[in-house]
Amino acid sequence: MTISVGDKLPDVALVKATADGPQQVQASEYFAGKKVALFSVPGAFTPTCSAKHLPGFVEKADDLKSKGVDEIVGTAVNDAFVMGAWNSAAGSEEITMLADGNADFVEAVGLTMDGTGFGMGKRGQRFSMIVNDGVVEQLNVEEPGDFRVSSAEHMLGQL
Repeated sequence: MTISVGDKLPDVALVKATADGPQQVQASEYFAGKKVALFSVPGAFTPTCSAKHLPGFVEKADDLKSKGVDEIVGTAVNDAFVMGAWNSAAGSEEITMLADGNADFVEAVGLTMDGTGFGMGKRGQRFSMIVNDGVVEQLNVEEPGDFRVSSAEHMLGQL
């Protein structure tokens, strides 16, 4: 079952990519008490994710924060080292990377995709959401191969 607007995020472990190395966090604690613009990509360093998705959130970070977003979080079914390297290569300090290495988060929210045809295994779909104090306020799930509704620009229009 796919998560819906009004649902609380599932309490699963994610791994935060930090300068000091990976740090495990619980979703219930991490998303508590703040408004978060969360975006999910099928994989760090993949073409659309690196050319459009992450750069859009980097470019619009100040605009999102001026509309009440406390934190911008990117996630993918990659390990924290890959997520940290991706943010270093193409992101900014304005983006927090939370690794979902075992796909626990995307499974729990019901937004997995089968990337085995591309040698990628189980991945997360491309989506974004506004999460306020752990509750989903907006949910934008892309059709396979699309990149429109999960963009930072689209999210700005929802705030």
